[in-house]
Amino acid sequence: MRSPLLIKIQKVLRVLGPGLITGASDDDPSGIATYSQAGAGFGFSTLWTALITFPLMASIQEMCARVGIVTQSGLTGTIKKHYPKWLVYMMLIFSFPAITLNIGADIQGMGAVAHMLVPQVPIFAFCFIFTGLLIFVIIRYPYEKISAVLKWLCMVLLLYIAVPYFIKLDWKSVFHHTVVPSVHFNKSFIEILVAILGTTISPYLFFWQATMEAEDIAHAQRKIIVNKRFMEKMETDVYSGMFLSNLVMFFVILTTGAVLYTANIRQIDTVEQAAKALQPLAGKFTYYLFAIGIIGTGMLAIPVLAGSLSYILTETMGWNGGLDLKFHNAKGFYITIIVSLMLGLGLDLLGISPVNALIYTAILYGITSPPMIAVVMHICNSKKIMGEFTNGKLSNIMGILTLILMTASAVALIYFQFK
Repeated sequence: MRSPLLIKIQKVLRVLGPGLITGASDDDPSGIATYSQAGAGFGFSTLWTALITFPLMASIQEMCARVGIVTQSGLTGTIKKHYPKWLVYMMLIFSFPAITLNIGADIQGMGAVAHMLVPQVPIFAFCFIFTGLLIFVIIRYPYEKISAVLKWLCMVLLLYIAVPYFIKLDWKSVFHHTVVPSVHFNKSFIEILVAILGTTISPYLFFWQATMEAEDIAHAQRKIIVNKRFMEKMETDVYSGMFLSNLVMFFVILTTGAVLYTANIRQIDTVEQAAKALQPLAGKFTYYLFAIGIIGTGMLAIPVLAGSLSYILTETMGWNGGLDLKFHNAKGFYITIIVSLMLGLGLDLLGISPVNALIYTAILYGITSPPMIAVVMHICNSKKIMGEFTNGKLSNIMGILTLILMTASAVALIYFQFK
């Protein structure tokens, strides 16, 4: 007999959908590494960024979701239909290497953390195991089952929210740094701010959100009436996912800031370094929670990353695609997923470090984010495409602020790379 708590969780998960998965997948091992570096390097000084990134990323993801619902097509398909072809191809050229590098960094992070938990098994073996398992699950099971599993994996993120309660905290200082922004005008601090923005507002999330909304409507067993009430449900889903994403970011910075920064451990380049550093200072339980969370977030995020890339390519090329299709009906779609995962796995064999992969990914995301945000806003203000569901004043204000901030971040990121 199921417990009342389990029944309540299942009810909540039924209401929530693509927005929850999208937000949760944003906290992948690469993101956890970025937040860990922020906490270790600057203590609580970057906690306030969670309050800034939440409304910005929520507004952009809501726009992408609305595009998917209204057009019943992915973002790539919408752009291909209404904009010049060169824009679609440029988007693909930048997306492929960025997402592949991100996948590679996540696989390496998962393998390294699993090796710490089970030292008898080498890192590369875990990387092969995780890659093989993900390929099997994505190809073998339809979207409906994968979506259900991804929703349950979102629960793993709650581990990071629990971690700080096992350590001693100065909550007064935490509150102050959360509501009062502090900025250090030096290269390392600006770089970590740019990295946080690039990690939370990533272009691949735009494509996944729009496509999943469109597929959810396609898979519905009854006719969906797209009206104001339906859009309000979508907004609840999206905002819930983005809130969870930012909440996890906040607590990872909080944990590493309280433990590592206080212990004068100021440089964390990978997730396994963060987990290792926590063990002697915060105890084994905290260490295990942190490490298991990394593996769970990787299993959640990598299908989203690979799926986003595959949707971009198949919609660009006009191939059959979709997680609900069998392999023989969408060979190009699934081969793209397999190739992206194998290339990601190959980064470790080629000796490309996760740190370098993250740097290259951040640069590519930084370059593509501003034009993608501009395109999304243009689509959402087009009555020809969106009909009665165009942007309101608040959506446009938030979109413009996001565009300005991401453009400034891209310029700063490129400047510091060549300074």
